[in-house]
Amino acid sequence: MIINKIVPVALAALLLLAGCKSTETISQQQNPELPAFDTEGHRGARGLMPENSIPAMMKALELGVTTLEMDTHITKDGKVVVTHDPHINPLYARTPDGKDITKEENKKYAIYQMDYDQVHQFEMGTKFYDAYPQQQKLKTYIPLLSELIDSVQTHIKKNNLPQVFYNIETKSVPDGDNAIHPEPAVFVKKLVEVLEEKKLTQWAIIQSFDPRTLQVLHQQYPHIRASLLVSNKDSFEENIERLGFTPVVYSPNYKLVTPELIAKAHAKNIKVIPWTVNTAEDIARLKAMGVDGIISDYPNLFKEMQK
Repeated sequence: MIINKIVPVALAALLLLAGCKSTETISQQQNPELPAFDTEGHRGARGLMPENSIPAMMKALELGVTTLEMDTHITKDGKVVVTHDPHINPLYARTPDGKDITKEENKKYAIYQMDYDQVHQFEMGTKFYDAYPQQQKLKTYIPLLSELIDSVQTHIKKNNLPQVFYNIETKSVPDGDNAIHPEPAVFVKKLVEVLEEKKLTQWAIIQSFDPRTLQVLHQQYPHIRASLLVSNKDSFEENIERLGFTPVVYSPNYKLVTPELIAKAHAKNIKVIPWTVNTAEDIARLKAMGVDGIISDYPNLFKEMQK
């Protein structure tokens, strides 16, 4: 009698464990594969439209990218915004009343020290940016990540386009904590909350030059892909050891890419996606070398590559 009672209990426990394992397997299967060759519009399409703006993302979608690349900061009131610099950048931004910003004034316009209502008022896209002479001029603003995602997803659905990935950078540095951005754990939590609300964690890659934010991501949200951005000349092994885990993507400055680097990364099942590659010749050269994707300010070059 005792044995008969034990067997059903044990069987139920085994079935429960099997059920959990099955659920995990299904969840992993639903996680979409990264593109065979990933074409990423840097800051949307910085060479063609105001960077990190909703119009830049729309342009990148029009040009058929597989991934939208962007940068994020956190405002004083805890909003995740899409912008590259910790301060309003005088090179391509103006005050809310349309005046140029001096370098001295720039220092008082820290994103993290302003509520989003104030950040939103700064004028983007109307100032000529000599580094990107092809950039179309139009009046826009720094968007919330949530708003940008809504705009992209609506456009995708309306036009029956393939779902794109979101490659989102956390802009943080060790000496910037609680001055120009929150601590890594808070930054990552705020970002992931937006992705969870929009049900897009499986389509997201979180990238950073700051290993700390990626370490938090790996510890707290291991189901979300991580990409290590690299601009230093340390070895591949040193950068991975410093990170402390194996990321899905290793993303170096394109000038650092060598066949040896690609081979080492691929041996660990890590994709190599360099930034920022802005000529057709360099894109072709790196693709022939074996990289897994390209991040470019000019996503129109990907169209030319396919001709």
